[in-house]
Amino acid sequence: MNPRLRSSLSHILALALLVGALFFLINLRVAEGPSAAAPTPTDANSQTASVAQTAPAEAIASSTPSVPSLETAPKQEPDVPSSRETPAPHEAPAPSPADPTYEAQQSQDNAGVEVTRVENPYPFPAVSFDITNTAARNALVNILCMPHSGSLRPISGSGVIVDPRGVILTNAHVAQYVLLSESSQIDLSCYIRSGSPAVAEWTAVVLYIPPAWVQEHASEISIPNPKGTGEHDYALLLIAGDLDGMPTGSAFPHLSMDTREGIAFVDDSILAASYPVEFAGGIAAQYNLYAASSVTTVKQLLTFDSGTIDLLSLGGIIGAQSGSSGGAVINAWGYLVGIIATTSEGDTTATRDLRALTLSYINRDITAQTGKGLKDILAGSVYSEAQNFTRNVAPGLIDIYLKALSR
Repeated sequence: MNPRLRSSLSHILALALLVGALFFLINLRVAEGPSAAAPTPTDANSQTASVAQTAPAEAIASSTPSVPSLETAPKQEPDVPSSRETPAPHEAPAPSPADPTYEAQQSQDNAGVEVTRVENPYPFPAVSFDITNTAARNALVNILCMPHSGSLRPISGSGVIVDPRGVILTNAHVAQYVLLSESSQIDLSCYIRSGSPAVAEWTAVVLYIPPAWVQEHASEISIPNPKGTGEHDYALLLIAGDLDGMPTGSAFPHLSMDTREGIAFVDDSILAASYPVEFAGGIAAQYNLYAASSVTTVKQLLTFDSGTIDLLSLGGIIGAQSGSSGGAVINAWGYLVGIIATTSEGDTTATRDLRALTLSYINRDITAQTGKGLKDILAGSVYSEAQNFTRNVAPGLIDIYLKALSR
């Protein structure tokens, strides 16, 4: 045999023996079992998630606490970018508007309660948060109410337009001031503002505010540090005209709502947009108030008492301060899934927990209160709805406030 051929055959035989030995060792390891356990899926990848029960509310953070200035406050984490612009200082003195932000409840485990995620919720892919941010800011409004006399304080809150006719979804603890501005016995003016900086453009009337919320919280209207859980804390306003009293005559930019259960889940990316004012100071609320938005994730799902998803915990983002109440919480497909309602105490936004009422909770609650859901209300004449509320419901609610203010 050719010596060169014999050498090649020897090399091939040696290689075959080596491969066989490795194959034997691998099979032996597999037979003995894996060296590490396989990873388990997280809540974000599973179809169900636990809901935490909310506990009784604690004392609310002061609406005018002693806090570091914007210059000394810690910056947001890299994965929670903010597009807030720093307003220029204004020299004219003015009262310090602040919305009575209700403190978020502490939570505890609610064993055995689970909710199911809506899988593949839309027949189209998610959109860029740059696009969502633009849509959010176009639909976002600031609600500024200024008393001319009496014991009421100036307040600044947020809201989001949810219908092209000018329907605004916000919190009851913001809308109550718009309700009081409709009374001839209270010297109070409220304006709907938009843009960055916010500019007064329209007036509004109350379309709906839950009487259950008013009955429970009207007595706190003059208390500097009221407490609350967020339950029933929503309202609908209707833009009535421009500042000259003329009808607007054009469609408003707005966000579509998704009121389904299980549409926002732990670890889902969302965008929160509002007009925070606490750390900017009272002057900024009137003259140099800028919208702020942050991309973050849902940290926890919370319920009031039923095991449904009623609140979303959003963590310590820039919106966790007075003025953000009523701001928009939008998912990756551009749908409104919640409105900012409460925040816990803390010297900085990073040490607080911002929480939002889910649209599914608001829809369930308004249906229980009125017999009509959000879409049913918007499907009809919102002007007739507002007139009916003004004539038949508002006077009784205003009387509750007048009695509280006279004490």
